Amino acid sequence: MDSLNGIQSFVKTAELLSFVKAARALGISASAVGKNVARLEGSLKVRLFQRSTRKVNLTAEGELFYQRCRRILDDLQDAEAMLCHAAQAPRGRLRVSLPTIGYRFLLPLMPAFRNAYPEVELEMDFNDNLVDVIEEGFDVVIRSGGLADSGLMARKLGAFRFVLCAAPGYLARKGRPLALPDLESHECLRYRFVTTGKLMDWSLSANPEITQLRLPTVLTLNNMEAVRMAAVDGHGIAYMPDFLVREALETGALETVLDAHMQDRGQFWALWPSSRHLSPKIRVFVDFIAERLFK
Repeated sequence: MDSLNGIQSFVKTAELLSFVKAARALGISASAVGKNVARLEGSLKVRLFQRSTRKVNLTAEGELFYQRCRRILDDLQDAEAMLCHAAQAPRGRLRVSLPTIGYRFLLPLMPAFRNAYPEVELEMDFNDNLVDVIEEGFDVVIRSGGLADSGLMARKLGAFRFVLCAAPGYLARKGRPLALPDLESHECLRYRFVTTGKLMDWSLSANPEITQLRLPTVLTLNNMEAVRMAAVDGHGIAYMPDFLVREALETGALETVLDAHMQDRGQFWALWPSSRHLSPKIRVFVDFIAERLFK
């Protein structure tokens, strides 16, 4: 029990970077929190915090230990929820990882989710890097593309399509492409994958001659939001997922071109560790977004 108290005091202090705030959150005194952490450091024979008169910061060892301890406490919380028959009242911290542009399709759904499940505390990590779901302690990961063979459970969330877009000012200046070969005389904005360093292919046709088109690249970016902004600012034609440009198309900031040739579709998935029981909070979150995304 002393070890658990030490871990709880350590995790809360690491999250708030304050013994006083951690004590307030745990409902104990600041001196008790400090003693719990000190005993934990003594048993581990390592310093977890760098302390000063004004602030507390994690050491490198403390940061590593925090990630593991956070998962342990999350698992304990899940176990308590399961034993308390919490299926009708999901609760606890839910860590979700999704692509940087995922905020555009997921955040609009979150008010309804929060209203339906007010005891679920959402923590969202937006990045385009490949993450280790289990090692990094995520409950759910949302990703697009094909699935690698892994120890993860998966569920389809919805499909999207790609479009070619450009600003009206750019099209007035350079002309509107009417056939795929016309792209060779246009300025193209290309996306480079963060994970592989490769340029995203523009899947425009199954015809080998068309797939070998020379796309004059004037700007390469590794952030899809930046590609969108460059297109809106009139730098050229961009190849992007439809959900990213929907608002810009509605306002007239962007226009699509060569729609008849755009056949490529993407697929989003929800992934979670198969080694863990499907806790109530994971189940309701996956069910909720699967019913609503890209409908």
